[in-house]
Amino acid sequence: HKVQVIRVPWDYNFFAKKIDFDAIVISNGPGDPKMCTATISTIKKAMQKEIPAFGICLGNQLLALAAEGDTFKLKYGHRGQNQPCMLEGTNKCIVTSQNHGFVISAKSVSSNKLIDVTHVHLNDKTVAGISIKNKKVFSVQYHPEASPGPHDSRYLFDEFIENIKVAKQNL
Repeated sequence: HKVQVIRVPWDYNFFAKKIDFDAIVISNGPGDPKMCTATISTIKKAMQKEIPAFGICLGNQLLALAAEGDTFKLKYGHRGQNQPCMLEGTNKCIVTSQNHGFVISAKSVSSNKLIDVTHVHLNDKTVAGISIKNKKVFSVQYHPEASPGPHDSRYLFDEFIENIKVAKQNL
């Protein structure tokens, strides 16, 4: 797929600047997701404007917070490769690479009217992926760009590009 990536800081306000973009990737990063209030606000605006988004690791947590979910700190975190995640509604296990200390609270999304859980970490049953209902917005707790397995989660990038194409057709 031919795409152009424009990298911006974590607190960049797309809507205050005159920048042309079709979608947002909410990338990984360190720290407590609840401290990223500017980013959470931007994600909320993007969802209201029907902008496709794909969150990775911290981006997964920020997306959940933007959709009224909650996060918490794990006692030890998920570190390393070969972390098994089940694709909800299937028997498909994806071998993933992970490095994080915070996750989405399953309790906060079980009754959430905006969030569907798409992936579950098989070692501890934590939320490993979500999608936003009726939006071209989804995320995963793991690192699909790391390609462990070796390419178990490569399909997520294809899904993201397809979401962008559909959104552009609906303009």
